[in-house]
Amino acid sequence: MTKKQTILFLSIVLAVCALLIVGIVLTDGLYERTGTIRDTMQDAVLHENDKISLFGLPVNPGLISAYIVTAVILLFAAIVRIFVIPRFKTVPGKFQLVLEEAVGMFDNMAKGSSPHRNKFLGAYIFAAAAYIFIGTLFELIGIPWQSAAGESVTLPAPLSDINGAIALGCLSYLVILAGGIASNRMRGLGRTLKEFSLPISMSFRLFGALLSGLLVSELVYSYLSLSFVLPVIVGVLFTVLHALVQAYVLATLTSLIYGEVCEPYVKKPKKSKEKATKHEVKA
Repeated sequence: MTKKQTILFLSIVLAVCALLIVGIVLTDGLYERTGTIRDTMQDAVLHENDKISLFGLPVNPGLISAYIVTAVILLFAAIVRIFVIPRFKTVPGKFQLVLEEAVGMFDNMAKGSSPHRNKFLGAYIFAAAAYIFIGTLFELIGIPWQSAAGESVTLPAPLSDINGAIALGCLSYLVILAGGIASNRMRGLGRTLKEFSLPISMSFRLFGALLSGLLVSELVYSYLSLSFVLPVIVGVLFTVLHALVQAYVLATLTSLIYGEVCEPYVKKPKKSKEKATKHEVKA
């Protein structure tokens, strides 16, 4: 980097910092904090004050997010299957190439982890990873909704609700259990039951990772000196990072353990015991 480029870079950095300071000063006093940071973080975890009425029943906002994300994924999959896949070409275009790479990555992951039984595994880990990725990015949209108390709330990521995370963790465990039983009957059942802590670890790993991004963003928003431009950068970085990492982690763990319980049992041949005979030689 030349001297002129260094001076230009420093000038841009100083100009951005100056604009941020001016923005913070000008926006001071425009916003009022409606509650303490403790109440905000408690509502983000327990959802005691921001429940939404669904057919007369109070539910967590994460359930509404889950319904929306599921509907979007199913609609997108139907459109791709009906209108896009029949028009695939030998020389793929950009969208076809991206789709084939994504499907091929999870298909190869399933084949590498479970060579003997992997058709359903590849489809499941692809669907689970897509749900985690799209569901996590969903919170960036910031869809407003009215709570049962009449207040405006923003729909969170579906898996930032502990119930959604537990449901996905238990579903992954049931897929592993079904694969073990289908491959090795009772022996596969025993192998899967040994991993009794798997649904708990999967559920709380998803919940903790996705909720941490939400809480960090809430903390940044709660302080006026940090609530200008910076929350956008922090929110996007945390959300995209968690979306990629957690989708890959759950797909990898599920495929590895699925491959272990589905591995065919091979009986080890019994070693024949050679009995040495002693011959008494009489002189």
